[in-house]
Amino acid sequence: MAPIDRTPPYMQVVKALRQQILDGDLKDGDKIPSVRKLAEEWSISQATAMKALATLRADGLVESVVGSGTIVRTKSNIHRSARDRFTRMLSTGRIYAPGEYAVITAAELAPAPAHIADALGIEEGEQAIRRHRVTNNEEGPVSASTSWFHASLADSVPALLETERIPGGTPSAIKEATGREAYSAEDRMTVGSADATQAAELGVELDSPVLIGRNVLRDADGEVIEAGEYVSGAGRWTLYEYELGQRD
Repeated sequence: MAPIDRTPPYMQVVKALRQQILDGDLKDGDKIPSVRKLAEEWSISQATAMKALATLRADGLVESVVGSGTIVRTKSNIHRSARDRFTRMLSTGRIYAPGEYAVITAAELAPAPAHIADALGIEEGEQAIRRHRVTNNEEGPVSASTSWFHASLADSVPALLETERIPGGTPSAIKEATGREAYSAEDRMTVGSADATQAAELGVELDSPVLIGRNVLRDADGEVIEAGEYVSGAGRWTLYEYELGQRD
């Protein structure tokens, strides 16, 4: 017997709309359905619908505009994490949300720094594939990120060494060429100060606060397929939702 979903009705609405916003199905400037429309679509009271919209406003995902209703606002305040992009890739086959695009500035063999070498299971300074990109939206740079792969993939996935976007993303290309499929992932984040390169790429002042992240994708055997690094400017929110405990 399937477990009963005891998520409060307003949170069911919040989760659905939040995911549409993070996936880019609801874009910056799009109008959220009205309180009355939400109440009708979800079979909830208008008070419950109002509570759902208030929660999205508290998340910083929408704002109320007099005469226009509730509008999505994400260009300058949302950082889509590695998790967001990978889940979007799995569900839609596309990594970037509408209005976003990546410029790949490097695709090369390069010496792996210590933390990347540890993740890939190679020696520090050993050659690894390095793909660096800057992700932008209509307002400018959103984040800069680097993906690292074992050098042996250069033969089976030569596109990793080309500064062209890979349709469906690098995990899909690796799966197609080698059969290795991403099974689990891990993200770690901290706060730092922008160095000269990061400041130039993000369009911020030197030593400005930035969000710094590292992520890995592992296959079913626990071996790392990809090790990544990313940085984003201050003022952008990364959203995670998780459950605590079991519901009866």
